[in-house]
Amino acid sequence: MRRVTGRVRTPRRTRLGAAAAALALLLTGCSDDGREKDADGGITLRFQSLAWQKESVDANRELVDEWNAAHPGVRVEYVQGSWDSVHDQLLTSFEGGEAPDIIHDASDDLADFAYGGYLADLRELLPARLKNDIPRRSWQTATFGKGVYGVPFLQEPRVLIANEKILKASGVRVPTVENPWSWAEFRQVAKELSGGDGTTYGVAWPLKDPVSATLNLGLSAGGQLFHRGADGKVKVRFTEGDAVVPGTIHDQVGADRSASAATLGMGGSDTLPGFFGGKYAMVPLGFSYRQQIVQQAPEGFAWKVLPAPAGADGLTQGVSPQTLSIAQDSPYKKEAMEFVDFFLRPPNMARLAKGDWMLPTGAAALKDPALRAEKDGWATGTALAEHLAPAPAQSVRGYPEWKDKVATPAYQEYYSGAIDAKELEKRLVKDGNLVLARYQR
Repeated sequence: MRRVTGRVRTPRRTRLGAAAAALALLLTGCSDDGREKDADGGITLRFQSLAWQKESVDANRELVDEWNAAHPGVRVEYVQGSWDSVHDQLLTSFEGGEAPDIIHDASDDLADFAYGGYLADLRELLPARLKNDIPRRSWQTATFGKGVYGVPFLQEPRVLIANEKILKASGVRVPTVENPWSWAEFRQVAKELSGGDGTTYGVAWPLKDPVSATLNLGLSAGGQLFHRGADGKVKVRFTEGDAVVPGTIHDQVGADRSASAATLGMGGSDTLPGFFGGKYAMVPLGFSYRQQIVQQAPEGFAWKVLPAPAGADGLTQGVSPQTLSIAQDSPYKKEAMEFVDFFLRPPNMARLAKGDWMLPTGAAALKDPALRAEKDGWATGTALAEHLAPAPAQSVRGYPEWKDKVATPAYQEYYSGAIDAKELEKRLVKDGNLVLARYQR
């Protein structure tokens, strides 16, 4: 993943050039960024969406159509993007002056774009309704320095998806949001749910991307890993709380044999066939994986959504919500925000959440009865919403490099048993701080 530098950009026009552009605007009917206005004098906003599931794409396109029907003078053009390439694609479009007006992304991808001056500070643009509907903890995920550079609107807690038949047969206590398992109890339960013969396991950890899962779940045990000093600089410190989650996973795989070592390099979807076949009693997954389970599970397969284990800080876990941002170079910031406000009205935000099988950040949208139903675990997820906090690495500059070059290989080797806890800490802290220091000079 390429990094956006924090360089100071030169203005696109001198004062003389700006005057010439204004004159050209009067003569040609073009906008001040060179884009032609519509034949009727209206404007067109480009909205790049990363929706990919059919239900989600349909909801996005329907809302765009509804807006266009009601606002003929400010039309929105739907542009399909991809999560797989969005960072580099946005970087290229920013550098080339071709960025969409409205940008769909995730909050953990915004830091370098925000600090690099590519995104508009939304504080003066946000309507009071939207500002008050989304809780402060969610706004923190899109706050960098003193500015707000995205509107967080969808979020996804990690939960345990359990085989209900195995769970009932074992006789173990079934956790609830009000009375969850502790991390120690979770480890014990995983042992009890294992066959002990290496053919069935209590849990499958899909850790192809081990960093975000480890850090976000680690908040429940008091882990922070990244600490900002009085000088504003961030350093990595590995505390007792930071050791709870990785230690649990390491011991389940190595000492207890209650977690399959084969799934450590898998993505979440890769574990589902084994889960459906009874090889794994539980799989920790993002909340949206429920859709795949509904679509792919064999007929009669019974499953249940359980809260992730709790630690010293209860059920707290980190999230990086999906966001909507406005390009700094857009000449239509006011109109873009009006569309965002429409797009995220409570009924619309609820539609988007249902389409993506995720949770809305807005308090009003969370009251939608469909999001509080017991069916498919919606109620469990909604109950977790108040426990979601900004991901630990949310505003850390240099995090992508730290994650790719230091943390990912370190966690992977630790979970597989190739290195011990002492070496894990050394790499995360010593090697990690060398990386972060380059971004904070």
